[in-house]
Amino acid sequence: MPSDPISSPEDDLQPEYRFDYQKAKPNRFAARNQAENLRVVVLDDDVARVFTTPESVNKALRALIEAIPQS
Repeated sequence: MPSDPISSPEDDLQPEYRFDYQKAKPNRFAARNQAENLRVVVLDDDVARVFTTPESVNKALRALIEAIPQS
């Protein structure tokens, strides 16, 4: 019986791939100025349940900043 000419995707997968990042090019479609200003902060679960969007977190933090006396 001949082998099936259509191979499954699993047959082509290698256990590991090594990429040459020296040949990599920057993504010309990515917004550069937004990515440079982006900060990632991990919230605890109880806080994340209250502040579900980046906008709500920023609004609360800005209110806190305004409440802190300037030295």
